[in-house]
Formats: sequence, C-alpha cells, structure tokens
Amino acid sequence: MSSKVEKLALELLGLPASARAELARRLITSLDETDDGDVDALWIEEAERRLSELREGKVQTVPAEQVLGEIRGKLEYSS
Repeated sequence: MSSKVEKLALELLGLPASARAELARRLITSLDETDDGDVDALWIEEAERRLSELREGKVQTVPAEQVLGEIRGKLEYSS
C-alpha cells in the first residue's frame, strides 16, 4: 500500500463506526459500476432455457426439503 493510501486509511479508521460503514458502502458501490446488461441478458436466456427443459420434461424438479436435507447431511458429516 502506498504511503498516501496508508495515511488516508489511518485517518479514516479514526472515524466513528457509522461513518466508516457509510464510506465502505460508497466505496464498494463505486467498484460495481460496470454495465451488467450482458450478464442480465445471459441470465434471462439461461432461465428461459431451464424453463423450457422443465416444460418439455427433459429435467425433473427436486423438492427443496430434499435438497436442504442432503446439504444438512453433508454439513453434519464434514463437521
């Protein structure tokens, strides 16, 4: 980290928690200002493909209780 950034970080860490939280939110938001139009279009296409497969009987749904039960079992086993 450059000395300028380090100096700024030390100064900002002295702010109250609420001010630091607001600053963190704004900094993170500034990093996510990319155009997600392509990503959104790809997700819509994927959702439509999955729905089509479901309607055509190519795939079967799995009840959420079953999926969650399997995940819980794996988490308990790994603990």
